[in-house]
Amino acid sequence: QEKCDTSFTACTCTQVYVPPHPLVKHWLAVARNAATPSPIFRNALAELGRILIYEAVREFLPTVDGVVDTPMGPAEVTCVDPMQPVKVVPILRAGLVLLEQASTVLPASETYHLGYVRDDDTLKAASYLNKLPKQFTSDDLLLIADPMLATGGTMMQALQEIVSRGADPANIRIVSVVAAPPALKLMADTYPGLKVYTAIIDAEVNDKGYIIPGLGDAGDRAFGTSR
Repeated sequence: QEKCDTSFTACTCTQVYVPPHPLVKHWLAVARNAATPSPIFRNALAELGRILIYEAVREFLPTVDGVVDTPMGPAEVTCVDPMQPVKVVPILRAGLVLLEQASTVLPASETYHLGYVRDDDTLKAASYLNKLPKQFTSDDLLLIADPMLATGGTMMQALQEIVSRGADPANIRIVSVVAAPPALKLMADTYPGLKVYTAIIDAEVNDKGYIIPGLGDAGDRAFGTSR
């Protein structure tokens, strides 16, 4: 069972899920530690991505029934439907890391990249890459990956791009590692019922747009480019 984090009152139990799994807590602790080397930090985010995506698609993946031949005879089976792949949207660059081990929990998927860079002074995000298709259908299942949900500016731009192409917010799942109230409130106000899966909700965002205590700049730490 997922755990709804009730510390953030603007969210309902159908919106923000914090899986109470010991491995989520373990890998989050590794990622939080400022002394964690870049390769281990990256591995921690990849592990968190795999676990959180597993939780996010628990009742999300379309399936088909069939029959296969085992060495001992026929058996009825259920498989993820390869004709209905999940549309995965990593927010570059750190969102890529959450997907490094995702193939084990997403047997059928398509990946569309979105790249944003945030201005350190204004905290506004600007797009530098958009590989979304021209159109989604309202039945498409989408999963957006971004490790940090701080002010919510980047994620809101991504959601606007995706919804404007026909996607139904009810069929969107967001996976993050650390989320904060400003981002969650912004998304809840604009897209009620949107489901977010995160390892933890931290209470504060500082004037630089960083989550406190958070885990720093996830992209720089994952790719070894810390400033």
